[in-house]
Amino acid sequence: MIAINWSAVIGSAGGVCSAMSFFPQMRKVRRQGARDLSMAMLTLLLSGGMLWFAYGVINQATAVMVANIAIIGLVSSTTIMKIVLERRGSQERRPRIAIDMDEVMADALTEHLRRYNAAYGTSVTAAELSGRHLEQCIPPPHRAAAAAMLDASFFEDLAVLPDCQEVVRELAGRYDVFIASAAMDVPCSFDAKYRWLQRHFPFIPPSQIVFCGDKTIVDADYLIDDRPRHFAKFRGQALLFSAPHNAGETGYTRVASWKEVREHFAGSTHALRMAAPAPAR
Repeated sequence: MIAINWSAVIGSAGGVCSAMSFFPQMRKVRRQGARDLSMAMLTLLLSGGMLWFAYGVINQATAVMVANIAIIGLVSSTTIMKIVLERRGSQERRPRIAIDMDEVMADALTEHLRRYNAAYGTSVTAAELSGRHLEQCIPPPHRAAAAAMLDASFFEDLAVLPDCQEVVRELAGRYDVFIASAAMDVPCSFDAKYRWLQRHFPFIPPSQIVFCGDKTIVDADYLIDDRPRHFAKFRGQALLFSAPHNAGETGYTRVASWKEVREHFAGSTHALRMAAPAPAR
């Protein structure tokens, strides 16, 4: 009668169950992609599985060997799927640039100062706002009225910042350009902002105009914005567009004009790859 090593059976079964717990992750990767799955985690898990398998071989621990064979197989398959899917994804879509609207494309500050100075007979200038927003530089009793000036009509006729139209058009030829405006800060601005964009940037399709509150929902490779708070959880490259209120910010790559934006992308890795001739087949 063959004696059953219940310790090995139980250990092997437990190890296989632990390994199979990774199987649902494989199915999720297959359906949804693996962008959020850490390659470092997979590498460490695979290395650990190999080391534990070697330990099992050296010590003739069958349960350890069986469990880690399963782990090595599943983690290896998931890692290969991640690499293949990410390469396929990078080939299927062009790199993406998300661009803020106010103070990046549209000169909202000049209009706000004009309205405020006209209402109160003052002469506040942009130079006086260095490192601060307008509401921080005016008397507290005026702040509510100054904020109310950002009504729907405010966004109708804002001036386009110099060179913006030309450079954005150039970028749209090589990248997927999205307009990402935190319009929830001024909910009444939706219609006016949309009309402004259609008038000045008709080559940006409506499907690539995003009005949101939290810009972490935007899946882009670059974000051009004047407010550093939008970069905190952004996964791509942040480009801080210079404005008086962000004068003291040093944590991000800064562009002071649309000519500098053009220069930045002219030398970027994505731009060079897009401009390179395709290999002969």
